Amino acid sequence: MPSRTEPARSSTPRAHSRWASLVVLCAGILMTVLDGNIVTVAMPAVQSDLGFSAPGLAWVVNAYLIPFGGLLLLAGRLGDLLGRKRMFTAGLAVFTVASVLCGLADSQGVLVAARALQGVGGAMASAVVLGMLVALFPEPREQGRAIAVFSAVGAAGGALGTFLGGALTQALNWHWIFLINLPIGVVALVAALRILAPDEGTGLGGGADYPSAALVTGALMLMVYAIVGAGERDPGDTVALGALALALFAGFTLRQSRAARPLLRLRLFRSRTLTSANGVQILMVAGMYGFQYLGALYLQRVLGYGELLTGTAFLPAPVTIGVLMLTLSAPAIARFGPYRVLLAGLALITAGLALFGRAPAEGAYVTDVLPPLLLLSVGFAAAMPAVTGLAMSDAGAEDAGLASGLFNTTQVVGGSLGLAVLTTLAASRTEELTGAGGHVVAATADGYGLALTAASAVAATALALTAVMLRPRRASSASSAPSASPAPPADEHHGRRTEPAVR
Repeated sequence: MPSRTEPARSSTPRAHSRWASLVVLCAGILMTVLDGNIVTVAMPAVQSDLGFSAPGLAWVVNAYLIPFGGLLLLAGRLGDLLGRKRMFTAGLAVFTVASVLCGLADSQGVLVAARALQGVGGAMASAVVLGMLVALFPEPREQGRAIAVFSAVGAAGGALGTFLGGALTQALNWHWIFLINLPIGVVALVAALRILAPDEGTGLGGGADYPSAALVTGALMLMVYAIVGAGERDPGDTVALGALALALFAGFTLRQSRAARPLLRLRLFRSRTLTSANGVQILMVAGMYGFQYLGALYLQRVLGYGELLTGTAFLPAPVTIGVLMLTLSAPAIARFGPYRVLLAGLALITAGLALFGRAPAEGAYVTDVLPPLLLLSVGFAAAMPAVTGLAMSDAGAEDAGLASGLFNTTQVVGGSLGLAVLTTLAASRTEELTGAGGHVVAATADGYGLALTAASAVAATALALTAVMLRPRRASSASSAPSASPAPPADEHHGRRTEPAVR
């Protein structure tokens, strides 16, 4: 039976061109990842300047995440139809223009709208990257290295965004966290046009299923809106919004089961590995997004750090993540298998969030912030490449692009919903304590602690899901038939399972 990567092998460019293309793809994604996190340190400055409420401030992040997550599947499909290079470069252009609009924003509405446009550009660029990467590196060992590099750039870039956000906000003002994307975007766009190999799509005659994109994007927006504003409206209205969001999700699922060319082929979910890995990612990313957002606010509003000092305090995270992913992640996965590495990473993430949830109002960086920060960095460096490999391992050649879009979508779903739930939980607890006469700083620290403890419980759920659903299956004959050279366990084959790929 031919390998699922054989068709791509004949069209693979020369080695130097492939690695140069990987650099370009990573550079483009780095810009979108940086901007997804660079705003966290600048949030108090944005709130003070534009007058956002505490729950409303989360929309500076969610306005980006919701269209980003909702449009990934459609953007991936359009990449198949129009060409992935064309989709990637168009996304970089839209993202760069939207960044300039964000930097020039002088009101809440303009900033939120421009952030939403950034999300559209980010989705266009990001949706096709993993599919392009898999096609560029079809050989498993090289593909593992490429995924490790890509994951390192994404993970370290997210944490590095916190440092850059603090430096730019304190040295200049919050507008420059967006305006800095103009020169970066132009350079990345020119490099992409010159280096990436052109590819031809199948044409728009294949259909793109725009109604499905509208359904899933609307469902995500309603769900997050219902959660973010729950404390400021009647409970019945919140329930009604949640029910409407679920109805849109149900309509999306029904359409996928009947459409001739669905946006998301439901048969993909027959793979237990793919489905479970995406579920684990939703939970893991929900906790990590909560940490990045609430951790930055804890340093500023509880410990009294400025923007630059807050960004510097987070700097050990990208250094640790980058070094570990580039040097140890791929060898560890090859030696122990993605299942064991993912378990270890999630255990460290759970412990780090629980430890940070105990940080007091009179805390100190060295004893209360740095230890959980390092635990979370090591855990994420282990878990992210492992769960990425598992999510892509059961997808055949015809489903690689779709699996890539789904993986990116669940990442954003986890981030947006996790952020909405945890920030609402923190704000509600803080308001409850201050309303009862508690000190503002102590109440704020207690609210963040409660939310981070909840994030730890979410990460523990991801750990349990991994242990139950992603445990590799051994061949049934392995223990019953003697053999001179028994096959190694499934999880020692770079993430390849013994069960057949989904059909």
